[in-house]
Amino acid sequence: MAVAKLAGMRSKDPNSQVGCCIVSADNKILSMGYNGFPQGCSDEEFPWARESDDPLKTKYVYVTHSELNAILNYRGGSLEGSKLYVSLFPCNECAKAIIQAGIKTVIYDCDKYDGTPSVIASKMMFQAAGVEFRRYEPSGRKLEIQV
Repeated sequence: MAVAKLAGMRSKDPNSQVGCCIVSADNKILSMGYNGFPQGCSDEEFPWARESDDPLKTKYVYVTHSELNAILNYRGGSLEGSKLYVSLFPCNECAKAIIQAGIKTVIYDCDKYDGTPSVIASKMMFQAAGVEFRRYEPSGRKLEIQV
């Protein structure tokens, strides 16, 4: 989970730094991702706003979530049977990508949107597709990084 959170620190989003790390069945890191704009879309030119009367002036129509970025960043072939660590429970769109990629376990840190239609749909799809999901249980180990 520390690697997922570290990846999330790369996000330029002033409100949400979400990170993701995909590992093999034997816990080798396969890919990482964080929430941000697609390649070629400048962090300075596209909006980071959460609210506006004009949806095109908010981040939501442009940002790629950490889970999808991690899946798209993987260049090693199949993710079948892998595990995904993510700092925030996946939305319904990311849940679809996780299922289609063959990821079998989702370990999340925060579920702050629990009860919203997006998260309810994610959990329903995970259960139907046989994707295990569970909250991360901290080990008590401490990791300190100074940058």
